[in-house]
Amino acid sequence: MDEILWRGMTRAQLDAGYNNGAAVKNSADKVAEWTVRSATLRAGPGAVLDLVYGPRPRNRIDLFRCGAPQAPLFAYIHGGYWQRNSKEIFACLAEGPLARGFDVAMIGYTLAPDVTLTAIVEEVRTAVRWLRAHGAEHNVAGGKLIVSGWSAGGHLTAMALPEADAGLAISGVFDIAPCRLNYLNDALHLTEEEVDQLSPIRHLPARSGPLVVAYGTGELPELQRQSRDYHAARLAAHLPSELLPLAGHDHFSILEELASADGQLTLALVRLAGG
Repeated sequence: MDEILWRGMTRAQLDAGYNNGAAVKNSADKVAEWTVRSATLRAGPGAVLDLVYGPRPRNRIDLFRCGAPQAPLFAYIHGGYWQRNSKEIFACLAEGPLARGFDVAMIGYTLAPDVTLTAIVEEVRTAVRWLRAHGAEHNVAGGKLIVSGWSAGGHLTAMALPEADAGLAISGVFDIAPCRLNYLNDALHLTEEEVDQLSPIRHLPARSGPLVVAYGTGELPELQRQSRDYHAARLAAHLPSELLPLAGHDHFSILEELASADGQLTLALVRLAGG
């Protein structure tokens, strides 16, 4: 019998339970498509690329502006289980928010194993603070600042929420304990202290801006559970939280609801901005 490590699951089951790429057969095709679409947007007029917010090479922010004065700012944190991908891949997701009157910031950060998850969290918080402090120099951040992210970026959204006015966490991981017990820890090298300190569900604040917790009903069961449990914990702590299950979407297709002006994630942003 294989050893049970987490919620009745063995190591092999935990590996499969968090392997989104294996669960979605066209995931590599989706990432390649986003990369092409994003390159077009990044090459367009008005894009402000690679603003420096910290000392490491990936401490960069890309800005895309809608042209409206005092527009709300949508600050997006990419996913990839803290060890893959880059902000450049996901610029196409700005199209939906831009069409709805948002300015958009795409946040880059250093990947594991080059730094610890503790350092990644601090980088993202620093990036959001940088937008607050320096956004006006680039004609952004004059209105509400809404932090958002997908997958690992959903986790980082929850960790950075105190720096923002509101948040949209998409398909996130909010208790990272299972990540220390499966294949993800080969690069993350998580400690027990990090699991405790960097799991948002374990450290709910006394006060918080509103958060929308979104996931696809076609995602892996563990990812769905993580979102439901975090939403329930926020409600129990009397924190403003909205659970947004998106019918039929998997871990990758869900992002098209952000790339579209009429997508359900874009409309959630509009609600968070008070529109």
